Amino acid sequence: MPVADVPAWDEAVWAQGRGTIFSASGWGTYKARRGAAIARLSVVDEAGDLLGLAQVQTRRRGPARQLYVQGGPLLTDKGERQGEAVTRALLAHLALRPLDLAVVDFARAESPGAVLGLLATGFRPVTTAARHTLEVDLTRGLDAIQAEMEPRWRKALRKAERNAGLTARFLDDPAERLAAFDAFATMYDALKTRKGFSNDFDAAAYRDLAAGDPRHVILEIREGDEPCLVRIAHLSRDRFTDFFTASTERAKANAAAYLAVWSFLRRGAEAGCRVFDFGGIDPANNRGVYDFKRGLTRAVAASGPLWLYGRHRLVTAAAGAMLAR
Repeated sequence: MPVADVPAWDEAVWAQGRGTIFSASGWGTYKARRGAAIARLSVVDEAGDLLGLAQVQTRRRGPARQLYVQGGPLLTDKGERQGEAVTRALLAHLALRPLDLAVVDFARAESPGAVLGLLATGFRPVTTAARHTLEVDLTRGLDAIQAEMEPRWRKALRKAERNAGLTARFLDDPAERLAAFDAFATMYDALKTRKGFSNDFDAAAYRDLAAGDPRHVILEIREGDEPCLVRIAHLSRDRFTDFFTASTERAKANAAAYLAVWSFLRRGAEAGCRVFDFGGIDPANNRGVYDFKRGLTRAVAASGPLWLYGRHRLVTAAAGAMLAR
């Protein structure tokens, strides 16, 4: 059943223990601004009880369509026992054509029932080295985390904490959040030029969504009156996930990144989160960021595969070969 009531959709998403920003309406709005058609679908049983939720992003590529479910499908407690039935209901509703491809990216929201549902209906997993992250177990306490960080990390953190001119603030005021996001966007563009990388993230299209959503945690670090780093994370029931960061050249010298991540760990622990997720690593192609992150933790975790389904096996095989490169 299509869900047109956006507040009701978000209420249902966040009622699930595995709900994240990727299944919430704001992310769908962002993807719609980037050209995708968005369908928010619920699966219910004969009694009308909710079993599952899936926010589907559809893009046309010539005669084919790509139907992308990110952050789901989410199953309710009752739906967890009926993962296969939920998946079959979704596939029947989507009515894939011969050249269409369905892609599921749980983005750490998978559950046993949801995975079994994909396996039972013929979805195929595809993974790459880049689909890994580093995690910090927040249940162990901050003292234990600090005791196990590498000496260079501890030294840099202490340097930042001793700098009286360096301030870290979590922003709640809407105007301050917008201003910080604008500063982030400027720094991020400069960072891409400086580092020579590109991606399809559109800061302008995401600006109001991130700034207006309290599940996006925005941290600004200033040296004196000048912002030198803005870091953004997103919050779910159990996970506090690093999302985007941007900084000026000055942040290298004053160790602002160390103070920012440590502030995130404290915030996540205060929020009752079980895990701080560093948001991904790519040691082969981005060694500097990887070395920074592994100074705090070496607890590597797979981010999970992409799951592919097509009516024609050659479509699935070709997509899998391309995505696995």
